[in-house]
Amino acid sequence: MNAREWLAAYAEKLGTTPPTTEEFKKLLDLSAEAAHASERVAAPVACWVAAKAGIPLDDALARAKEIGGDDG
Repeated sequence: MNAREWLAAYAEKLGTTPPTTEEFKKLLDLSAEAAHASERVAAPVACWVAAKAGIPLDDALARAKEIGGDDG
C-alpha cells in the first residue's frame, strides 16, 4: 500500500476525504518547512496545528516561513 492508498483508507475510516493532489503538495511543503527550520518531529505536528487552526494551507505555509526565517 502506498502513501496515497493509506491516506485514502485512513480518511475513509475517519469519515472524511483524503487530500487532493494540491493539498498533498502543500502539506509536504509545510512539513518540509517545519522540519528544516526546527527538528523533524515538528513536521507532522505543524500540519496538525494548521488543521486545528482551520486556516488555509497557503496561509499556514506562509506563517511557517516567517518563523523559519527568524534568527531569534
